[in-house]
Amino acid sequence: MRTVIFDLDGTLADTSGDLLAAANACFRQMGLGDVLSHPQDAGVALRGGRMMLAHGLKRANQFSEATVDEFYPVLLAAYRDAIDLHSVMYPGAMEAVEVLKSAGFGVGICTNKPEALADQLMRSLGVRDAFASLVGADTLPVRKPDPEPLFEAARRAGGDPARTLLVGDSDTDRTTSANAGVPSVLVTFGPSGDDMAVLKPEALLHRFEDLPEVAERLIA
Repeated sequence: MRTVIFDLDGTLADTSGDLLAAANACFRQMGLGDVLSHPQDAGVALRGGRMMLAHGLKRANQFSEATVDEFYPVLLAAYRDAIDLHSVMYPGAMEAVEVLKSAGFGVGICTNKPEALADQLMRSLGVRDAFASLVGADTLPVRKPDPEPLFEAARRAGGDPARTLLVGDSDTDRTTSANAGVPSVLVTFGPSGDDMAVLKPEALLHRFEDLPEVAERLIA
């Protein structure tokens, strides 16, 4: 079976608002106030919790790796407790997923968000059951850009890892697909959309409506 595997944050869903809120909860505990703002820092949010903490601490001239390590679990707890106040699926995402499934593709998720949080979010948004697999940052001993999580997501979706493509929104996703030897499709509607063309993916995706046709072309 051919498979289409999706990144989550910034690809399937805009989760930046809730991620930034969790980071700011940490900064308030540090006495720094709300250091990050939306939408200015949305791109930073979609690069993960540690990146948000580091970015905010540097902005406040308070950066240390020890502080990032100390507050990362605090951030995860804050995010878990308010994971879906602002997060929404991107327009057309689920319609494209259903068209792909009807055309015989397996669909799954490969994210660098911890698996339990990814599962919680997708269930909260009411779409978890649409995806045959979900591989998170801690599902395997390695994470993206190592290709194995992508391969595992394809296998769990019932597919052949060699006949898959990765839909993402970052240099991490582009590198993952390159390491896997499979095509990548990068979305242009996320916070980092203007930077996707320079990564030279096999395709750029401006709207989800076009994804089934792109998938058919890239996975003959």
